[in-house]
Amino acid sequence: MTRILVKASEITVPNAVAAASSFTEATVVRLANPSTTDYVVTIAENNGGSATIGTFTMLANTSELVEKNPTNVVFVNAGTDVKGTKVGFTN
Repeated sequence: MTRILVKASEITVPNAVAAASSFTEATVVRLANPSTTDYVVTIAENNGGSATIGTFTMLANTSELVEKNPTNVVFVNAGTDVKGTKVGFTN
């Protein structure tokens, strides 16, 4: 089982690129979707919206660990259900 090192407080993942978060320049972000709704998670170069790196569907009632560059930002397509926090891995 992977252990994680929590490095910040959990926040609601923003639902617009202009408000997207780098999670204090995290390289690993734990996302949790405790709802019954699927959401599209987007990783972008910046808050400008012109450089999307990629997207994936986060299924309802799941959590994911996302690895990204420190300056990349994360946002979801709608809602306020998805939460995220900066984490690291431990031995």
